[in-house]
Amino acid sequence: MSSKWNIAKDAHRQLDSLLKQPTTKIKQVAATVLLCSTLVVPFAFIKEAEANATFGEIYHIYANNSYIGAVSNPEAVEQLLAQKEQQASEKYAGLAVDAHSNVEIIPEQVFEASANDTETLTKLEAALVVEADAHSLKVNGETIAYVENEEALNEVLKQLKLQYVTEDELASLTQPATAQLPVLQDDETRIVDISLSAEVNGEATKALPNEILSVDEAVQFLQTGMLEQQKYAIQSGDVLGSIAHAHDLTIEELMELNPGIDTSTVLQIGQELNVTVNKPFITVKVVEEKFKVEAIDHAKMVEEDETMLKGEKVVKQEGADGKKEVTYLITTENGKRTERAVKEENIISEPSSRIVVVGTKVIPSRGTGSFAWPTNGGYISSHMGSRWGEFHRGIDIARPSNYTIKAADNGVVTFTGWDGTYGNKIVVNHNNGYETVYAHLSQIDVTVGQVVAQGSALGIMGSTGNSTGTHLHFEVHENGAVVNPLSYLK
Repeated sequence: MSSKWNIAKDAHRQLDSLLKQPTTKIKQVAATVLLCSTLVVPFAFIKEAEANATFGEIYHIYANNSYIGAVSNPEAVEQLLAQKEQQASEKYAGLAVDAHSNVEIIPEQVFEASANDTETLTKLEAALVVEADAHSLKVNGETIAYVENEEALNEVLKQLKLQYVTEDELASLTQPATAQLPVLQDDETRIVDISLSAEVNGEATKALPNEILSVDEAVQFLQTGMLEQQKYAIQSGDVLGSIAHAHDLTIEELMELNPGIDTSTVLQIGQELNVTVNKPFITVKVVEEKFKVEAIDHAKMVEEDETMLKGEKVVKQEGADGKKEVTYLITTENGKRTERAVKEENIISEPSSRIVVVGTKVIPSRGTGSFAWPTNGGYISSHMGSRWGEFHRGIDIARPSNYTIKAADNGVVTFTGWDGTYGNKIVVNHNNGYETVYAHLSQIDVTVGQVVAQGSALGIMGSTGNSTGTHLHFEVHENGAVVNPLSYLK
């Protein structure tokens, strides 16, 4: 505690004391008008007054640089100040409180002592401000809060950083710059820097006890710009959109403030949502280094060979991915990634391209391997598979735009004519392992041995053989086995 008590035993000592007092933050007031007067009084009169007069003493009280009144007993003032400090100490345990620093007591000797102690003490009690030793918390030179001391300020900055890194990671940053860092393994990371977006410092000062924040409170204040978040209790009929609109938020902002809540969440009456947008004073920037061994994708190339038949493919070179080592610098601000940059890249092995050679040579008697639709439109009236207790070996196509039947691919006609349940039938060998069958025709327009091109006319759709109506029965054989035409038609 500090006190600005100036009590003199006589007027001369009082004057000398006032003249010699150092300048303080609150200007001291000399209240003794009698001693400071510039009137010239005859020396003999002063001697006579000193011999005959009886002097009394009063004490002028100033608080916060304002005059309060006078008392006859300064001890009563001291008791009041001590009482206030005791009350504040009990309420704010651990703080060094002080009620004296802004109070001045200036004595004055007067001929007749006249002071109203009760009134002055009542006014003083109302004007008293109890302060505590504190340390300001400044961001870019502006005081935004107070903490207990410099140690508390340092702990605030440490805890602020620990919101985004671990104790071990923070400790690793204090190693000497010459220390050899271990080699990172694949997919391993380490913190290389942590910094604040603004300068944070402070100085010893005094503050009202209720203005002094704990370390946790100061950390939250720096992070969010507030000590308490505003909550909203959900009421009947509320939806995310109405809640967001009522608090000047977007639905996306509201969901970001309340992790675990999304547009599909069923809101419960009475459930509390955070509706306060944080406005942090400080952004904590963390830079980490990440090492990755990554594949370099190989290219896929196709070369054409006019000496090879169309549809033939040969793998000239099998492809292989390459490999590289990459060191990334990943930056996050308040826990959100803001940047990912390559710090260093080292290629271990180059990729090799996969090269496939495809033939382009077309021979009319040899199929391309790609089957065209054998009619002019139409729809599938019956699929391949079990039907009427038997196995249906192909597909039926009905209701085309006209009845012309066309070769599905290049090839040579190997059969034409009647074939029992098939009725009039045509078989085309495509000389590449495939055959196609066309059945139930009403008219055949090709002969055995004839070379046909893809899309050329073979005959006319009909309903011959075991048929319930005009349609084409179409089959595809691969190396002698029946396969589903729908897997091959384009």
